[in-house]
Amino acid sequence: MSSPHQPRSTGDDYERTTYGDLWAPYYDKVTAPADEATIDFLFSLAGSPPRALELAIGTGRLAIPLVERGVAVTGVDVSGEMVGILRAKSGGEDIQVVMGDMAEVDLNATFPLVYLAFNTLFALLDQERQVACFKSTARHLESGGRFVLDCFVPDLTRYDSYNTRMAVSSIISNQSHAYEMSIHDPVSQKVVSHQVRRLEDGETVVLPVTIRYAWPAEMDLMAGLAGLELEERFGWYDRRPFTESSHQHVSVYRKP
Repeated sequence: MSSPHQPRSTGDDYERTTYGDLWAPYYDKVTAPADEATIDFLFSLAGSPPRALELAIGTGRLAIPLVERGVAVTGVDVSGEMVGILRAKSGGEDIQVVMGDMAEVDLNATFPLVYLAFNTLFALLDQERQVACFKSTARHLESGGRFVLDCFVPDLTRYDSYNTRMAVSSIISNQSHAYEMSIHDPVSQKVVSHQVRRLEDGETVVLPVTIRYAWPAEMDLMAGLAGLELEERFGWYDRRPFTESSHQHVSVYRKP
């Protein structure tokens, strides 16, 4: 018998219909700009002349700063709404973007760097699609090229004995705060959440999130199946060490 809290399947188009379409109007309001360490790190792996492929380019949070540094960024995204916001930004109008599934990229090009940031691998809602993403990425890497991901380290202590969570995420100011309601299925490694945000302008929005998390060791196995090897793992883009206490990781996979 299934758990009464088992998350329902949202289908392969989750990235477009939920995360892309529903989050797009609010994404830049609720996420911080990329820090300098992130841009420096990615730039250092982009080759010469610098080129990169960004999976799930979204509103250009990483791509635009990299373009300003001289990187020729190609993006892939499934959400027209997200890409529309990118196009409206200074520096975003000329970035090449291919509309499509980041797990099934099919470009006639290879790159020294492919990157997928902000836990977005976990938006692929089963292990098969996550493996497909690694394999697709490997086909688009030059020999010696790198695939860079940043993801959180799963923390099952966040959930109570019923595998649920209701908690304050942040109190930003007198006008703005955030909290979440989540249901966790440890069997499928899925979490279904509502991220409730009260914005500085007084608007309150409910932003749905469904993820299928993976452990770092599981991601290493996925990479191996794609012919990639773990080169380095850090606690963040500033190259702090990854330890047993790290809550997130930046993993660099190399194509031999």
